[in-house]
Amino acid sequence: MSVPAAYLGVLLIWATTPLAIKWSGEGVGFLFGVSARMTLGALLGSLLMTVLARQLSWRREAVLTYLASGLGIYSGMLTVYWAAQYIPSGLISVLFGFTPIVTGLFAAIWLRESALTPLRLAGIGLGLAGLALIFGTGGELGEHAVVGIAGVLLSVVCFSLSSVWVKAIGAQLPALSAVTGGLLIAAPLFLLTWWLFDGQWPENIPARAWRAIVYLGIVGSVLGYALFYYVLRHLEASRVMLVTLLTPVLALLIGQIFNGERIAPVVWVGTCCILLGMAVHQWGDRLLQAKRV
Repeated sequence: MSVPAAYLGVLLIWATTPLAIKWSGEGVGFLFGVSARMTLGALLGSLLMTVLARQLSWRREAVLTYLASGLGIYSGMLTVYWAAQYIPSGLISVLFGFTPIVTGLFAAIWLRESALTPLRLAGIGLGLAGLALIFGTGGELGEHAVVGIAGVLLSVVCFSLSSVWVKAIGAQLPALSAVTGGLLIAAPLFLLTWWLFDGQWPENIPARAWRAIVYLGIVGSVLGYALFYYVLRHLEASRVMLVTLLTPVLALLIGQIFNGERIAPVVWVGTCCILLGMAVHQWGDRLLQAKRV
């Protein structure tokens, strides 16, 4: 497969996922939407493992990885699907721009990874300034927008903790095995949650909701991860992570064009601050060292 084509695929999948999340809950409820997606993803992952003649490892480190991944998927997806009811889809992608920063903070505490340098602190400060600007527009975004923003940020924390936990375990599993194992943990939890708090099969499932669920289950949950790890094997991590700078802008535009979402100018300013902060946090020290050399 062409690496540029795979890179473009990752960008498009990540940029369209927030809007698909929003659409997948329309008319059916967010619990049904996320439960159906994860169940489909778990079934597809298991099917691929069978077709490719691969087996899940059951050694202790592997099981712990599935648990860490599954709990991260469950907590992170549950909160972001709930929050998607209250804020524009593009804003979800913008707020997920904090993931590298939050993950870095947890890694510094848990894994004793690289310390917080002045430039990294400056990046965090820029990101928080952008977040403050977006929080300030809560009234313009809707009555419950602040709650929705808080929900997405909680999702970021859940995913970041899960990522650091997986890295701390260090099982070095194949990507498909790790994803499938995590989905096999998460899917039953979602089905149980749906049964406890809803449990009613929707009388009428809108076609757009079905398409979004199938898209997320097949493309978002399995193909997206496969393409991401493929690109990661062929390019430097820094070049791959440029996707996180491009995705929020594209997601905002997609939400405006295909869902009629109106984004206030101050939200664009806040978005720029967050993305600039993320860039400084990720690459500031490296660029400074390159200039010194």
